[in-house]
Amino acid sequence: MNAIELLTQDHKNMRALLDELTGTTTRGVKKRKELLEKIQTNLTVHNTIEEEIFYPAFKDAGDGRDDAKMYFEALEEHRAAGDLVLPDLLKTDAASEKFSGRAKVLKELFEHHADEEEKEMFKRARALMGKKAIDELGEQLAQRKLELKKKAQAG
Repeated sequence: MNAIELLTQDHKNMRALLDELTGTTTRGVKKRKELLEKIQTNLTVHNTIEEEIFYPAFKDAGDGRDDAKMYFEALEEHRAAGDLVLPDLLKTDAASEKFSGRAKVLKELFEHHADEEEKEMFKRARALMGKKAIDELGEQLAQRKLELKKKAQAG
């Protein structure tokens, strides 16, 4: 699987988890906690592989200010979702309406970010890097993703 296919599949999986989470009610405390745990793991792994492997490769291949701007914006969106909104949600009572609102904000933030990557960054990456490089990046991403998932499961 190439890098863009792998990352797009991650986006699809995260969208499904976030849809499910935002569809829960204040009575579904156990379900909310289970989903939030999956979201936290998946988001952390996804952000890490993008930041360690895909984004640097994109930035290195870039040839102008627009590419650098896209790179830095993507990093800031990760920071907003992973370092600000998600930790806040994790500390929120799953039986509260506040939880519902914060889950919706995380979902919207993630969807905006994923849409931008899929419509702009990935398209630009294809033009800048070519198929071979994107295939090789896919292997690196898959390997690192496996390592991070094992580490998360080990606790």
